[in-house]
Amino acid sequence: MNAPVPAIEQLQLELPDLDWINDPGRVARLSQDFAWFSPVLKRQLEDKRADTVVRPRTEDEIRRLVGACARRKLPITIRGSGTGNYGQTTPLAGGVVLDMTGYNAMCWVRGGTARAQAGIRLGDIEKATRPTGHEFRCIPSTFRSATLGGLFGGGFGGVGSINYGPLGAPGNVLGIRAMTIEPEPQIVELRGAEALRMHHLWGTNGLVLEVEVALAPARPWLETLVTFERFDTALAFADALARAPGIDKREVAFFGSPVPDHLGQLAEYLPKGCHAVLSLVDAPAEDALKDLVAAHGGTVTYRRDAAEVAKSNRTLMEFTWNHTTLHALRIDKSLTYLQSSFTPGQYIQQITEMEALLAGEVMMHIEFLRNLDGLLTCSGLQLVRFTTEERLNDIIAIHRDRGIRINNPHTFIVEDGKAGGALPPEILAVKARFDPLGLLNPGKLRDWPVVSA
Repeated sequence: MNAPVPAIEQLQLELPDLDWINDPGRVARLSQDFAWFSPVLKRQLEDKRADTVVRPRTEDEIRRLVGACARRKLPITIRGSGTGNYGQTTPLAGGVVLDMTGYNAMCWVRGGTARAQAGIRLGDIEKATRPTGHEFRCIPSTFRSATLGGLFGGGFGGVGSINYGPLGAPGNVLGIRAMTIEPEPQIVELRGAEALRMHHLWGTNGLVLEVEVALAPARPWLETLVTFERFDTALAFADALARAPGIDKREVAFFGSPVPDHLGQLAEYLPKGCHAVLSLVDAPAEDALKDLVAAHGGTVTYRRDAAEVAKSNRTLMEFTWNHTTLHALRIDKSLTYLQSSFTPGQYIQQITEMEALLAGEVMMHIEFLRNLDGLLTCSGLQLVRFTTEERLNDIIAIHRDRGIRINNPHTFIVEDGKAGGALPPEILAVKARFDPLGLLNPGKLRDWPVVSA
């Protein structure tokens, strides 16, 4: 008697024209993301693998693949470029990794909006929008490789959030085109608040095909590093710059010592033991910036105008947000990080208190942004000298006990990490509507059934 044909083999026999990846090494690589930033996630996820990877290039290929997987109840884990940090693209139950990077067309740019397929790289979108005088409102430091769908499904904020808040602030994402996961997949357009019910949920409650975003006017950004000898004066300068209403800015980041010592590629501009502030401000505001630097006793050690940045193809944006963590890990692999949300109106006191409590063990990297209510605040992407998981949990508790929210980056469960608690009914309703069989990225939502291939 012939042995039954495994479901994965059936799938590939049914869809031989698709771009399948079966080489074990490539499948292993495409089953992982940057979860190794966390020693906890590295231990939990490093042996997880898909059974196969597929890279469709058209909506029809995606539709046929999804329908065939649904008929066989095969798990699907959606992947962009894998620049996430929480194991979002790591399959816990085998099955198929759906690599969207081949589905990467620019749909259109119209005035202050743009629409593109999910697999397009963010840098390619800005290449299309800049000739129209526009740029992303909110773009991650991984923009060269990160995809639009990955930003929507796994991203929070980035460069530009100081003006427009996080990506999930109303008005930043205008609409999405999504596909249901069922034997006969349906295509649905979601707009506004309804579209955001799939945002930042790690591809657990919908397959996004296209994303439409609002854009910002492009500016000739001046990139600078300003260094200080004292923590408090550096932080005060960063806060004053972030607050300055007459200085248009795209980015303000504060690096408390010894964080600058871990940015090796900028070592010639960052004296050993300094505190530093990285900023992108509109070129006409340079004199105002210099006055603010002088008033706080800082020193400008690095300055590049927009033309110089474009010519060199090197930007300080790639030293901000979680790129800071990446650069630091290249220097010291024993480090990990936190994700903190400080309180508007209280963040200076909170940051100062945590520096006094945990100096040397938790190193301050602060990003200034607007919150969902439009209030200026800070997110922390602090570096942590990792010793044990127990101590890491103690550090998280110390922050929470003082009113500082921690979006735990050391868990792959959505509710325990980014959501910080149970998901609201409207989010779960979207899950039920778009993934009725529970095949999308199973194991990442608490209390949701896990299927196995």
